[in-house]
Order: sequence, then structure tokens, then C-alpha cells
Amino acid sequence: MGFLNTKFFRWICCFGVFATFFLLGFIIGWFTRPTDTNLGETPPSKLRAFLDEMQARNIREHLRKFTRLPHLAGTQQNLHLAQQIRDEWLQFGLDSVELVPYDVLLSYPNKTSPSYISIIDQAGNEIVNTSLSEPVPEGYEDISDIVPPYNAFSAEGQPEGDLVYVNYGRTEDFFMLEREMGINCSGKILIARYGKIFRGNKVKNAILAGAKGIILFSDPADYCATGVKVYPDGWNLPGGGAQRGNVLNLNGAGDPLTPGYPAKDYTYRYSIQEGTGLPKIPVHPIGYHDAVSLLRNMGGQIPPNNWKGALNVTYKTGPGFTPEFNKHKVRMNIHINHQVTRIYNVIGKIRGAVEPDRYVIMGGHRDSWVFGGIDPTSGAAVVHENVRSAGKLMAHGWRPRRTIIFASWDAEEFGLLGSTEWAEENSRTLQERGVAYINADSAIEGMYTLRVDCTPSLHTLVYDVTKKIASPDEEGVSLYDSWHKKDNWTDDRDAPRISKLGSGSDFEAYFIRLGIASGRARYTKDGKTEKYSNYPVYHSVYETFELVDHFYDPSFRKLLAVARVRGALVFQLAESLLLPLDCNEYAKALDKYARSIFQLAQKHQESLDQYGVFFDALFSAVVDFTAAAKAFHQRLKHIDMTNSMEVRMANDQLMYLERAFVDPLGLPGRPFYRHIIFAPSSHNKYAGESFPGIYDAMFDIQNAQDPAKAWEEVRRQISIAAFTVYAAAATLSPAA
Repeated sequence: MGFLNTKFFRWICCFGVFATFFLLGFIIGWFTRPTDTNLGETPPSKLRAFLDEMQARNIREHLRKFTRLPHLAGTQQNLHLAQQIRDEWLQFGLDSVELVPYDVLLSYPNKTSPSYISIIDQAGNEIVNTSLSEPVPEGYEDISDIVPPYNAFSAEGQPEGDLVYVNYGRTEDFFMLEREMGINCSGKILIARYGKIFRGNKVKNAILAGAKGIILFSDPADYCATGVKVYPDGWNLPGGGAQRGNVLNLNGAGDPLTPGYPAKDYTYRYSIQEGTGLPKIPVHPIGYHDAVSLLRNMGGQIPPNNWKGALNVTYKTGPGFTPEFNKHKVRMNIHINHQVTRIYNVIGKIRGAVEPDRYVIMGGHRDSWVFGGIDPTSGAAVVHENVRSAGKLMAHGWRPRRTIIFASWDAEEFGLLGSTEWAEENSRTLQERGVAYINADSAIEGMYTLRVDCTPSLHTLVYDVTKKIASPDEEGVSLYDSWHKKDNWTDDRDAPRISKLGSGSDFEAYFIRLGIASGRARYTKDGKTEKYSNYPVYHSVYETFELVDHFYDPSFRKLLAVARVRGALVFQLAESLLLPLDCNEYAKALDKYARSIFQLAQKHQESLDQYGVFFDALFSAVVDFTAAAKAFHQRLKHIDMTNSMEVRMANDQLMYLERAFVDPLGLPGRPFYRHIIFAPSSHNKYAGESFPGIYDAMFDIQNAQDPAKAWEEVRRQISIAAFTVYAAAATLSPAA
């Protein structure tokens, strides 16, 4: 009996101890239980260690190393750089790194027959010829394989004709010429200044106007900052500098010969004559010294003041030259080779510890026209430091919750080819597993402040991480605060301004085609006072290491700040228990964009009434989405963070929200642009438009040949937009 009592007593004691620990654990768990989504974030110490590991001096060394030689897509040097990056990423400690090849159509100058522009007399003699190359900067004279200025994918040919100046070559510029000046561009050679819109849109507009060819030049008004000397004494474009660049109109198709499918050996290829987006006329870039020789004797009308640049000439439209030179014509001598060429992406991975089937991607391109000091190598140097820092953390036992993929894309300059081909090859997997894509192109384009473009669901995360990063401009101030002071929202919102994503970089396939939440960050100029396009030496031979080291960021603190912003976004997206995506921010953006497109439509109020065009359904859908987003975030406050299935279900709703805005049919005439809320303008690939289907349907609608049919298309696009927003709201509802 005493034995039984002793045994019973021990059992009671054990039970009491167990109950005490259970109760203590319950109490601790309850009081540390998250009450809002922010408590699902990464422990600060891990993020801090990751950010502090990044060093400006390392970024500087990466940039110096990567810009020593040209690395044009498809060249041996670019392959060597890919191999070097692969080897160093493995040394840094990534789980795996591989070279992924594709065979795509690329375009190069004919080495034996250089391209140039001539003025010819009535006998066909060349009396003026433009330069065949740029003057090479000091210290680079012995480097071979510097590709001369050219426009990739230009048609070959030697067309002759009268010259017409078309300003920036925008749609509205051609409207001005044709409708108000009475100038017909058909059969003419056009000359347009770079800037304002994507160069491929200029070429498309020239083709639509019936031109034989188009010459592109960099006007000092657009590519020289006031009071700054030209390179190498400053960061302005010298007169002999010219902007290279592709002139495709791909609209998201990727490789011109395999649109929609990866350019592998098993893929069907169209002929070059059938290739997607290839222009049918010759195109060629020149510097502003050469532009003077073409423009100085132009005849015709004096254009509006906003058509006049900063050259020492009297700007006139033509066609042709003054009476003294009216027998002279312009001849384009363009010799280009298109050839299927192998390119290589570098893909590195860190396998997720808990959710390896969820991917957070950081990708930026590696290929450049010449040295690529800013575009893209400032970005490639930043990615390299992000990878090195992640490897250091892994060496101390860290592994992210979700899989991180680092990508060094190839052939971006030829039409976003490397990134698009990889997206096409992996599209089914990415649609199922892609959490977010952070773009890592050029890290700096100016010296003023931070610039962020991203999907609305990332706004809150961007603000959170920039509050944790020091400003490179002011001691003791956060990047958020310095950014806020310099670039606030222009409406009633008291926060730094975040822009919409357009296109022109490698996020395009992931965001606009696949519907993966995406963002980008870099340092930029003051848009209010610095009106030049891009940065002055864009895509020229003068994009050197010294350009960044001497002028843009001598301390490399700005590049370090960008590295930390991009790295922190990836880190938080990969580590947070609950994905740091904000549906309420998307609701605010939808409301803003719906009101904006409605205001645009109200300029045609009479036609809206006449053709029965109403926006009620779209506004109703936005109200429905706003309510759904608010209710969803209320439910997140009460989620059981210890219940992995409950967390996973909420994360899936957050991750797939962006997919809900994708229409598999695509936008009219642009089947690979599938995002109904965001896509590039049909008239400028660089500019992001909200509700692009509606916007494009209303563009120049007052001059539509069939107004009833045009307004019917507006009605159709409103219905598509309304359905899409309603459908997105439904994805945020509780599971049945």
C-alpha cells in the first residue's frame, strides 16, 4: 500500500510539473502571439547582420572588376564574365549556381561595312559623312571589341530622301506635323532626338508615317546638364558620343524568333523575315556634333519652341534643305547582321529551410553595350555584394524560410531576352511558386535621392525597410526621412513618392506577363530641376568605372544604400513568417487609378453621354475590393501564427493576389502584356499606365475614324477592368 502511495505521489508530482510547464508555455505563447501582420517579420538581428555585412568598398571593387572590358551579349567576354560570377557565387556559399543557355536572335554591326549617314549632292557624291565610332576615353585606347554606335535590329539598306525633323518622334509630334503643319513624312528620311519615349516607339511611329528610315541623335538639351563639363572632365555627353540601343517592338514577346516560348534547341523558330517586332526600315544613332552637320541647312517651317533643342542651329522641320542646298539628299548606309547566338543566364539559389517551394527572386542583367559603368554594372556590383552578404550569413548557420534565387541575366539590352526566356521556360513553376521579383538593373542614374517603382502591395514594406537604412546624404538620418524630404507624394499623402512600374527592364515578364509582385530601387536625379533624359552618357563608351568613381558616387555610399534597400526587400520577403504584402495599399492605388482614368474620360463628356459609356461598374468593383482587402487584413490580426496551415493559406492569398490581375488573353494587340492594372503605354514602353486597356482605347479618340466603334471598345475595356478587380477581391475572401 505504501508502495502504491509513493508511486501515486510521484505520478501527481510529474503531472504537476508537466502542467506547470504547459501553462507557462501557453502564457508565454499567448502574450507573444502576434496581433498584427508586422509581428510575422524577420528577427531584427538577422536583418541587421545581413545589412551591416554589405560594404561600400566591396561594391566599388566589384564595379571596377566588372567594367575592365566590354561585355556585349553574345560575345566571349560576356561568357567569361558569366563564368566568373558563377564561380564567385559558389565561393560565396550559394547552394547551387548554373549557367543556363538560350539561342536567341541578336544583331551586330557589319565589321567590314561600317554604318554611317551621308549628305549627297545631285550626282550622288558624299559631301558630308557622320562618324564611324566614338572617340575612346583616355586609358581605354588599347581595348579592342568596342562596338561602334548602332541600333540593334535595324533593317539594312541605303535609302535616300529629303530630311524631316520630327522632334522626339512621339505620336503627338507626328500629329503636329501632319495635322497642323501639313508635312507628309512618307518616303522621307526622318531625324529625331532621343528622349521622352523608348526609341523603339520612335521607329514604330516612323514606320506608320511611311518613312524610309530614321536617324536618332542626342541633343545637348536632353543629354547635357547645365554647368557640367563633358566627360572626362564632367559627366555630360561629349559631342562625339552616341547612344546605342535596340529598336524592337516586342511588347513582351522575348526572342523575336520564338515569341512566347523559350529559345531552346527543341523550339520552333520563325524565319528572320517573320520575326516579332523587327523594324522594316534602317535606323542609326549619331552624336550631336554630327547632328549639327545634318540640321544646319534644313529648310521648311520653324517648329514650336518646345521642339527646339540646344544645338547651335536654327531648328526647322524640312522636308529637305534650304533652297541653296535643295538638290542635296540624305543617304543612310546601314549594314547590320542578325544572327542566332547563344547567351547565358547565371542562376544561383539558396534553398529555403521551411518553404523551399516558394521563390523570392532578385535579378539584374550583366550584358552592356560597352563597359556599362552605370547600366547595368552598377546594379551587377550591388547584386554581387548582396550574394556575398547572404553567403556570410549562411556560413554562420542562417538559411532563409523561403528559397532565394539570384539571377544575372544576359541580353537585356537586346530586348530583355535572357530574363524573358527564363521566365518562359519556367512559367508554370513560377506561376505556382513565385512570391516576388526584385529588379536589380542600374543602381544609380542620378545623385539626388532614392527612387522606387513597385506594385502597390510592396509600398508598406518599402517604407519599413528604408526606415532601417541610413541615408547616404545626411548623417544620423534614415534613408526614408531624406527621401521623404526630397520627393514627397504630390497629392494629400504624407509619404515618399513611389512610382508605377512601366517596362524597359527585366521585371517585365515576371510582373506584366506572370503577375508576380515586383519592384525596383535606385538612386536618381531631381526630376523637378534636372530635365535631361536618363543620364547624359547613357549607352555610350563613356559609361566607365571612373564615371561612377569620380562623379556619381565617389564614396559608394549611395550604391551601398541601394544594395541595402534591394537586399532588405528580398530578405524580408524570404524570411517573414507572414508575407509582408499589403492589400490595403493596392485598394488605395486602384481607387486613385480609377478616378484618374475617369477624369481623362470626362474630357469627352459629350461622347460619354452619346455612346452610353459609364464607369459605375469599375468604381463598384474598386469599392468591393477595398472592403475585401480591409476584411482580409482584419482576419490577419487574429491568425494563429503557430498553425502552419493557417499561415500558409494566408500567404497564398497574399502571393496570388497579383496573379488575379492578369488576363490570359492579354491586352489588345499585345498578348504578352497581361496585367490589366499595369502595363507600358502603347506609345512609350518606358512609361507605366494604369488601366492600360482603357487608356489605350481612349488615346486620340477624338480623331477616331469610327467614333461609335472606338467608344464601344472603351466600354469593353471598362468591363474587363471591372471584372478583373471583382475577381481579385474574391481571392481575398475566406476559404469556404
